[in-house]
Amino acid sequence: MEVTQIIAEIDAQILKLQQARALLADASQPKRSGRGRPKGSTNVAKKATSNGRKRKLTPEGRKRIADAMKKRWAERRKQNSAK
Repeated sequence: MEVTQIIAEIDAQILKLQQARALLADASQPKRSGRGRPKGSTNVAKKATSNGRKRKLTPEGRKRIADAMKKRWAERRKQNSAK
C-alpha cells in the first residue's frame, strides 16, 4: 500500500468519526426553541388592573421618577470617579 493511499483512508475515517461525534453531541443536548412561554400555551397572564384599563403616569409622577434616576446616576458617577 502506498503512503498517500493510507493517508487518504485515515482522512476518510477521521471525517466519519467527526460526523458521528457531531450527531451524538446534538442528541445529548436538550432541545429548546427559545425563551419564555411556548406558543399556544393556555397559561394566560392576569390583567394588571381589575377594570382592564391601562394605567397612566401623571406628569408629576414621571418627574419624580426622572429626578430619582438622575440622583442615582449622579451617585454612581461619584462612586466610579472615586475608584
